[in-house]
Amino acid sequence: MKPVNLTFLSLALCLAAMPAAPAAANDQKDKTTVSQKAPAAPPIAEKREHSYTHHGITISDPYHWLKDQSYPTVDDEDVLDYLRAENAWFEAAMEPHKQMTEALFAEMRARIKEDDSSVPQKDGDYLYWSEFEEGAQYRKHYRRPVAGGEPQLMLDENELADGLEYFRLGAMSVSDSGRYLAYSIDDNGSERFTARIKDLETGDLLDDVIPETLSGLHWVANDTMIAYGKANANWRVDNVRLHKVGSSADEDIEIYKERDISFGVGSGLSAQDDWLIIAAGDSETSEVRLVRTDDPTGEQILVSPRQKGREYSVDVRGDELFIWTNDNHINFRLAKASLANPGEWETVLEGSDEFYLTGFELFKDFFVTEGRLNGLDQVQIRTYDAPLEAKPIAFPEASYDAGLYNNPEYDVSKLRLAYESMVTPDSVYDYDVKSGALELLKQQEIPSGYDASLYTTERLEIEARDGTMVPVSIVYRKDRQMGGPLHLYAYGAYGYAIPPGFSTTRLSLVDRGFAYAIAHIRGGDDLGRRWYLQGKMNERTNTFNDFVDVGRGLVKLGYTAEGKVTASGGSAGGELMGAVINQDPKLFGAVAAHVPFVDVLNTMLDESLPLTPGEWNEWGNPIKSKQAFAYILSYSPYDQVSAQEYPPLLVTAGLNDPRVTYWEPAKWVAKLRDVKTDDNVLLLKTNMGAGHGGKSGRWNSLYETAEEFTFFLWQMGMMGEKSGE
Repeated sequence: MKPVNLTFLSLALCLAAMPAAPAAANDQKDKTTVSQKAPAAPPIAEKREHSYTHHGITISDPYHWLKDQSYPTVDDEDVLDYLRAENAWFEAAMEPHKQMTEALFAEMRARIKEDDSSVPQKDGDYLYWSEFEEGAQYRKHYRRPVAGGEPQLMLDENELADGLEYFRLGAMSVSDSGRYLAYSIDDNGSERFTARIKDLETGDLLDDVIPETLSGLHWVANDTMIAYGKANANWRVDNVRLHKVGSSADEDIEIYKERDISFGVGSGLSAQDDWLIIAAGDSETSEVRLVRTDDPTGEQILVSPRQKGREYSVDVRGDELFIWTNDNHINFRLAKASLANPGEWETVLEGSDEFYLTGFELFKDFFVTEGRLNGLDQVQIRTYDAPLEAKPIAFPEASYDAGLYNNPEYDVSKLRLAYESMVTPDSVYDYDVKSGALELLKQQEIPSGYDASLYTTERLEIEARDGTMVPVSIVYRKDRQMGGPLHLYAYGAYGYAIPPGFSTTRLSLVDRGFAYAIAHIRGGDDLGRRWYLQGKMNERTNTFNDFVDVGRGLVKLGYTAEGKVTASGGSAGGELMGAVINQDPKLFGAVAAHVPFVDVLNTMLDESLPLTPGEWNEWGNPIKSKQAFAYILSYSPYDQVSAQEYPPLLVTAGLNDPRVTYWEPAKWVAKLRDVKTDDNVLLLKTNMGAGHGGKSGRWNSLYETAEEFTFFLWQMGMMGEKSGE
């Protein structure tokens, strides 16, 4: 198992989580249908006087009322009526273009192998895999004895999702004996999962029900207990608990409780499954404890007390600890220590200005380090006797996305890898550690056909306004005319790098003459840890400037033209969209902002919200710091909406979203409608029965992508363009 890494606990990949809806979650069916009379004009939200004052600065917020004061229950009819009216306007605006949406959906679906399956992987006495059946929205999970025998259906997501508007499988874990399957589900998008246990010998569900989990499920105590984390009232996981199989969840034992409200807690198993690793931390500080899996209520070993600004994660091999840490180098080093003296760390691999060490994984006879060199993924095989002698795995393209993939066993001679690029579909390999041979096990099938020779990909560097060179990955058809439309995507937060990977849906734009570019902007860690730090706290605006400067640079290089750039981003990437259209609206021909984190100042001022305390290390604490207040105010997209022209804009939200609550995009759209000086299209679609990820199910999600691409083609005047022309 990979060592537990706590950076994800602070919001990685998303932002501004709020208390999720309780078990009786909001189930507000969208009452808008196209059969109702279509609205003749967009809704105009009422302004209601509201203001707040901090550090002597008073801010007017007339759309504050769109936050239902009884949240997480949303039952204010004024709020619901406004959201429904916006949905009705969305439906009315998109209805004339439904034929294009259906055509896009059909071609996107035709690129997906409907009856697809994953590559089986051995774990103990069984081979495990999952399958989609033709037409099905969700997967079925199977296993088969290694010694031979018939496949066994362990779990059918379609059966679990039957009759539900939303379904998501969370954790899934088979006991060491192979008898029990623990799994968790979310049935409303609130991200409060309910865990159950299935007896795989009888096929029966046990009576055990573990509510409100938000973690993995780890078998300990010889398969008699499950270690997990429970979300508290504020949707924070501040604990590790033990559930005894066959007992009530009310009897579960709490073995760790975190007192710092800015810290989250996670747990995992060591490489040999002999230690339960308990990790607490925020986005810049961590602390790890160990307890034996055969005695999970026993004495815990504190590896090293927390030190502000120091991150570390741990795995165990015998009586040695391996530690990944940034204690003396920004790009992390690998150290080791003994179980007897866990806080005395001896360097195994020094930190490097060139190589960014992102993680490691331990196996019986070797270990693997992963990282990036000049922004490109590296997978390196190392021996315990000579750890400095790295054996890098060579990959065939100049720009790609590669890494370890599903390696559950400790004693192996082959490694499972995943590989893709902007022109090479998802590929699964086995790598023979001794010979260095790569064996292709599966490459993503595209039933409607795909010819990689029609496309080309480049990796550019574009200079930002402060002189920093920003990498850009771009793909387009070889017969594309320069200066045509270009779609620009980025995320730029939490140290999350956007890899130059493959997408079948993207082809629906590229085959219509678009170039598709990924801007590897600061805020991600594409070029190392410093790249991330240069896009957070008091340097946050570098992220927005990089994106605009990349767009302008691509115009200057002739790839596109002003007004022909479409852009999209979600969550913290939605914040990016809001900031860049405030800064340079003329650059963009159309923008999609999905569940956008746009009301940054209000969220960071409300410490009762679940993820706010942990986010102060990302954005600053405007409650205590006047400087942080002023800086966040200077870029917060909602606060910086001004009387100017804005590009056409599609905004999405989820009523049950616990990360970026529905009122952030709703307030933003309401203010834009009132203030902007243009007549460009502005649409808000709120999924009334979903959360942060939009609709569940592969086809429902795909249809929403088709709607987004329809919006782009419509606004770019390309509704007559056909794929491949």
